[in-house]
Amino acid sequence: QLSCLVKMVTLNGIPKDLDNYPKDLLLFLSPSDYAATGSCRQYFAEIGKANLHVLQRESSQRKQLLLEALACLKIPGTQVNVENREILGHLVCDLGGEYIRSSGGNLLKQLSRCESFLPDQEEAIRSVISGGNTMFGPPAAWSAFTLNELSGLIPVFDRSILQQIPK
Repeated sequence: QLSCLVKMVTLNGIPKDLDNYPKDLLLFLSPSDYAATGSCRQYFAEIGKANLHVLQRESSQRKQLLLEALACLKIPGTQVNVENREILGHLVCDLGGEYIRSSGGNLLKQLSRCESFLPDQEEAIRSVISGGNTMFGPPAAWSAFTLNELSGLIPVFDRSILQQIPK
């Protein structure tokens, strides 16, 4: 339905008021389509708010969006800073384990909103948390508030992490 809607909306060219359309619609446009109305950073900030699950995980379209976002934001290597994390929004859920490890605890809160993880991502999350070098500190220092903040990651925690969390 959304791809059909995009065709109708863009029949006479890209509308100047794209920001007034549902964010999910933007998933079916490219950054170059959006360029007429704003920057690629702006485009990916809007994409980051969209429901990525409209596109199948691991689909070529979703992978391409992430690659274009990383190129647009000029992210050097695999470290994502706070500003870029905010722009990426839900696209953070598609970052590989190397990005999660390199960015340290910087991505944990955003990752806790993801619906599922690939094994590589799960391993990276456990590694970052076990290192304890995050804004949340080591699991032994966590409170109920911390667990609430990271609730989406709890299924990823292994026994060694769970045993460290105070009762």
